[in-house]
Amino acid sequence: MHVRIKLATVRQPLSSAINTMQMLQPVTTVDHAPVKVEFDNFEHGFPDGFGPRGWDHLAYAVAIAFAVFQLVIAAWNVLPSQVVRGVHVGFLLLLTFGLIGNFTAKTKAGRIVAWLIGALGFGCGLYQWIFYADLIARDGDPTHADLVVGTVLALLIFEGTRRLMGLALPLMCGVCLLYWFFGQYLPAPLNHRGYDFDQVITHLSFGTEGFYGVPIYVSATYIFLFILFGSFLERAGMIQLFTDVSLGLFGGTRGGPAKVAVFASGMMGTISGSGVANVVTVGQFTIPLMIKFGYRRAFAAGVEATASMGGQIMPPVMGAVAFIMAETLGVDYAVIVKAAVIPALLYFASAFWMVHLEAGKHGLVGMQRSALPSVWKALASRWYLVLPLAALIFMLFEGFTPLYAGTIGLSLTVVLILGAAIVHGFSNNVLRILFWVGLALIAGAVSRQGLNVFAVAGIVAALIALAALTRGGRNTLAACRDSLAVSAKSALTVGMACAIVGTIIGMMTQTGIGTIFGSWVIGLGETSLFLALVMTMLLSILLGTGIPTIPTYIITAALAAPALAKLGVPLIVSHMFAFYYGIMADLSPPVALAALAAAPIAKENPDKIGWEAMRIALAGYVIPFIAVYSPALMLQPGDPMQAHLGFYGAVAYASLKALLAIALLGMAAIGFLFSRMTVAERLLALGAALCLLGEFHYSDMVGFALAAVSIAWQWLRRGRITTAPT
Repeated sequence: MHVRIKLATVRQPLSSAINTMQMLQPVTTVDHAPVKVEFDNFEHGFPDGFGPRGWDHLAYAVAIAFAVFQLVIAAWNVLPSQVVRGVHVGFLLLLTFGLIGNFTAKTKAGRIVAWLIGALGFGCGLYQWIFYADLIARDGDPTHADLVVGTVLALLIFEGTRRLMGLALPLMCGVCLLYWFFGQYLPAPLNHRGYDFDQVITHLSFGTEGFYGVPIYVSATYIFLFILFGSFLERAGMIQLFTDVSLGLFGGTRGGPAKVAVFASGMMGTISGSGVANVVTVGQFTIPLMIKFGYRRAFAAGVEATASMGGQIMPPVMGAVAFIMAETLGVDYAVIVKAAVIPALLYFASAFWMVHLEAGKHGLVGMQRSALPSVWKALASRWYLVLPLAALIFMLFEGFTPLYAGTIGLSLTVVLILGAAIVHGFSNNVLRILFWVGLALIAGAVSRQGLNVFAVAGIVAALIALAALTRGGRNTLAACRDSLAVSAKSALTVGMACAIVGTIIGMMTQTGIGTIFGSWVIGLGETSLFLALVMTMLLSILLGTGIPTIPTYIITAALAAPALAKLGVPLIVSHMFAFYYGIMADLSPPVALAALAAAPIAKENPDKIGWEAMRIALAGYVIPFIAVYSPALMLQPGDPMQAHLGFYGAVAYASLKALLAIALLGMAAIGFLFSRMTVAERLLALGAALCLLGEFHYSDMVGFALAAVSIAWQWLRRGRITTAPT
């Protein structure tokens, strides 16, 4: 089954409304048609719309109801957590089966059956709400009806995930389920004591360590809200602002188009935690632009794939894994954000450095300055779009919960969109200024005693009423409504992955199998921590080639992170280690999903793109190792240099050492600094980088010395060797 995803059209409804308010300007630098990307399943999104005529209204209504439910839950804590998780899973199943039926069923009867199956799944979710008190009272002693509902729920989650994402993840979870049922027949130490059918179903379908575990809790709260937040910001014109600023800053420099791709994708990552979505959004513009200015097709697509996948580690809106990590570790989301800041900057600095060297090696020039937008004009015309993102960052670092910060950030975005629609109908600038000043005074008045969700909701409701009185306002309201529905559709893949991975969590918590792998890692780490890290890296990458980042992280973190922590690796660093390599798997052939998304845009083989992306993202493969040996890189205590330099001195030293190692790795990978490098020079640069990454006596001293020799050698040769033509 192949699904065609028409890219660069998802934002059209709201963009067209915002265009009438002069909030968006078309990109005219590159003229090319949107590209269709084919995937083997719906893992990376459904086609545009909600299905054939008539049936699309049903799916649209369910998506709106799903989004409204999530917004109410985010703003007001009106239901118990277990009920929220159950209803969330119910909506996931209803909309998943309904949309799959709409897009794949050939007959009316087929669509009816699909929606009935989805309704059955929704009923399983409602069961948690209707019998909430009874289920608590008879915990551990399920009735026949409980077992039937739990079994049906398991079957629907497995089948829905298979239809949505392919066989890999359901097969892996199915193997875990088989081990859960029959593991007592295996030889020691792999066996367990054995569990009856009712014990497994109760633990899986009704507890908080199975389908309704931490991942689905995060999906039901943070993830949906931040998907909606990013979606509204994108549709308000944030992508255009990022693109204009990137073009203005770097478009005219050496190899400017590729630097624009890196910077724009990094900025896009601050509001979107989806790497593939970033590829197909920003890449529609940047990949053809890079090709036009002389970059090889595989390299251009590899640059975009590398930069876009970094969006999952770029604060403040990181990938869904970051929220799951925060809940798993029991720390504030801001703690995860702080730990990710320096590695994320290093990741994008590495990609930036790679394209700079590639451009120098092949003599690629930048764009004409006269054809580039002005940074100051772009910021002056759309500076207000930064306000929701700035408010989100401020609240996260002030200790507000992600749920509250995301709700306020989303509300502020909606206020800006609706306010712009209202003032567009005013006849002069004085009225516009008075409107915004008045709105600011009202917002300030209601927040004097602290930000109140009810007061914010009241302001939004008043703006909705005012917007409904004008034609442009009504168009904008319709576009916002469409955004709610599209966001619900976008949340299905993440939500279903979070649900089914509960099988693995439940199996490991009840059988204790995770301790066996952990003991292997600890045993290996007692001999060599480096080998234990390599084993964990390979596990994460191998898992990531077949399943999404979320289950890859959850499995690797459950198996290896506690063992690494016992070996002295800070807990956050060990979890980030697993997270990073789950992301790197999307760049690594043979699967390389980010390369697959970029391939039709670049008209190049996905495997070639994947290998180029691995070379460009070389730093992404070594940063986690640096952080393990220098925890200050993730702002964690316990760095070896902390005793000599203090905490912030250790942070600065670790960052400087990592930057130099990345620079040397780039030189070795590209083969250029001031001129083309010989094999001996590249090996020297590689040796210097490895010394800086290593942890043996005098490794830093040797690394710095070799780095100085390598750079000086190139400096002396720069005047005698001219860069060869392309």
